[in-house]
Amino acid sequence: MSVKSVAHPDQLDADALRALAQQLMGELDETRQVVAKQAHDIHFKGTHIRKLTHEIAVLRRYRFGKKSEQLGGEQGLLLEDAVDADIAAIAQELINLGGPQPKQKTVSQPKRQALPPELPRVQIHHEPHSTTCPCGCQMQRIGEAITEKLDYIPGVFSVEQHIRGKWACRQCETLTQAPMPAQVIDKGIATSGLLTHVLVAKYADHLPLYRQEQIYARAGVKIPRSTLAEWVGVCGVRLQPLVDALREVILNAPVVHADETPVQVLQPGSKKTHRAYLWAYAPGAFQDLKAVVYDFTEGRSGAHARAFLGDWRGVLVCDDYSGYKAGFAQGIAEAGCMAHARRKFYELHKSGKSQIAEQALKTIGQLYEIEALSAGMSPDERQRLREQQARPIAEALHAWMTAHRIKVPEGTDIARVLDYSLKRWAALTRYLDDGRLPIDNNHIENQIRPIALGRKNWLFAGSLRAGRRAAAAMSLIQSAKMNGHDPYAYLKDVLTRLPTHPNSRIEELLPHRWRPDTA
Repeated sequence: MSVKSVAHPDQLDADALRALAQQLMGELDETRQVVAKQAHDIHFKGTHIRKLTHEIAVLRRYRFGKKSEQLGGEQGLLLEDAVDADIAAIAQELINLGGPQPKQKTVSQPKRQALPPELPRVQIHHEPHSTTCPCGCQMQRIGEAITEKLDYIPGVFSVEQHIRGKWACRQCETLTQAPMPAQVIDKGIATSGLLTHVLVAKYADHLPLYRQEQIYARAGVKIPRSTLAEWVGVCGVRLQPLVDALREVILNAPVVHADETPVQVLQPGSKKTHRAYLWAYAPGAFQDLKAVVYDFTEGRSGAHARAFLGDWRGVLVCDDYSGYKAGFAQGIAEAGCMAHARRKFYELHKSGKSQIAEQALKTIGQLYEIEALSAGMSPDERQRLREQQARPIAEALHAWMTAHRIKVPEGTDIARVLDYSLKRWAALTRYLDDGRLPIDNNHIENQIRPIALGRKNWLFAGSLRAGRRAAAAMSLIQSAKMNGHDPYAYLKDVLTRLPTHPNSRIEELLPHRWRPDTA
């Protein structure tokens, strides 16, 4: 017969106390972690708020300072637009951070003029969901409030009249009125349609704000450039979360294209320009995802590319720029651009009618003919075709270039052209081993080409903030085009839905997931 041991009451009390003490210590540790995180967040917000407050003060000193310190002519107009947009953007960021409301301008602001009576009016009625008072009585309509917002359908101005009935309960004197629908700019007169037109005209059609001001004035509506610039600045802040989400989607791709192009930037307070860069990143040309993200930076350092790519480790299709090399040492695989190699031979042949360059062009042309045959194939099918037909040609080309390189003297043009391809041969032919890779980087070069059209109109004058704002708007506009969408229809729907759309579902508004029938 077994005998069960019974714990002494004092031992039970000690065990319970130890368990309670451990529980309390655990809760204390959790509380400390929460407090530490809150302290870190408060410190971060405080630091960021101080930085933004200083930045907005500097911009306002420039914008509303002595005219002798400012630029004149078209450059001055462009710079003023960028500075006004920066001021509005910083003010919105301060509001988002919960900081103090920025001080109003000390100079007189343009007075909002009544909207022209001859413009057509579209009435939109808003009434409460229920006109029964909580006390049980039926409310009576005692009036209405009319808010007018300026809308723009390409080519036609109109006015939206938001009519909100006022309902009152005679019994308990309760007043009820439907709220105004949430807007990107709550207290502004612009609808999402007009805001979209300003953005598309500026960043897709390359119309500076001072030209848009003239166009609107001819249509009978006077909108000061400073007001247009404020709209652009606030919209830039509102749209940035979409661009951040689009970047994350692109960095989920196993293959990414990258390229960069210089842009000239004119800083406030300076009459000289300096060279900044706009980088472009897109998923592999053969992938289903159609998107591009532009990243504006103050220089061409490879640190900018590494900062954008972060922890991503895949195959990067790029040119021979040394800024990408550090990423290759960290685990990123390099795929070269055959178009760049071909271009070297083409320039040599065009300038000197080189027979070696002519033969190289013919052989590279055969590789491109095989790529044309692989259009529409799956990655596995494409790789098998390359293995059977392209690899023998590439190996013969390599042997031929090696043999000729021995014959030509050092320092000659043909030696430099041959060295370019021979030194990068592994990267140039990596596409032969992977059907997901393209033969060149033309896909991203096509996406960066529109930047050249807008350089003088929205990137020549401004600041780092203005450049990033332009990059964000261009990212969404160009990605919408890549997916077959009208940029105006896409951005109008996004700006309409954005004020009430949950941030946790921001991916639903990205160009590759947006559908016109769901707008």
